Amino acid sequence: MNSLLSLSRRTVAIAIFTALAACSKSPEATDPKAAPVVSTPAPAPANVPAGAYTLDKYHASLIFRVNHLGFSRYTAKFATFDAQLQFDPQAFATSSIAATVDAASLTLDNPPPGFTEELLNAQWLDAKQFPKMTYQSKKVEALSPTKARITGDFTMHGITKPLVLEAIFNGGYAGHPMDPHARIGFSAQGTLKRSEYGIAFGIPAPGTTMGVSDEVDIMIEAEFSGPPLAKSAETSETK
Repeated sequence: MNSLLSLSRRTVAIAIFTALAACSKSPEATDPKAAPVVSTPAPAPANVPAGAYTLDKYHASLIFRVNHLGFSRYTAKFATFDAQLQFDPQAFATSSIAATVDAASLTLDNPPPGFTEELLNAQWLDAKQFPKMTYQSKKVEALSPTKARITGDFTMHGITKPLVLEAIFNGGYAGHPMDPHARIGFSAQGTLKRSEYGIAFGIPAPGTTMGVSDEVDIMIEAEFSGPPLAKSAETSETK
């Protein structure tokens, strides 16, 4: 009797699972003629104010990645950098950003003795002679309510070249009682060729991967703090 009850329960469970699975299938999976479901980015929050924003260094990272011997994507970062942003969530094209990076703040995971110093010397970054890298946007193109293409001038190793960043606006708010300023967040990425900036040491010979790639991938995660929350501003004015 118990085995029959167990079998009955299993049958019911299988039937329920099958029904749920069928309901969860997308229209194109059940009907090949159905139009594909296209997800659209959420619009920028209407309550995020336009204005001047400063980088929240506690919630930001600047990472780069290179191909090492064709075996891995070696990853490292810079620990010290800053940025100032003029931002309008309803008009990306009017926005601009300026950033600086301390070249000597290069940070590596588990470097062998002397390796960090080697990368900071004249063959690579030459951080003593060129202590800062800078980026200044020249044009911002809105690609969607949450995406933009930023074209700017990047200076490294004493050489300035155009650099394009693809940015995603992750959202934000006008403020919070525990954080009484507007806050916004971005993810961005781009690629440069280090040889164009005079750093050609170790680039693989044509047709090989024996070395470190010319292409350098850049990945940025950043939050910015902006204008004060309206109620906080009103309170400050009345004091």
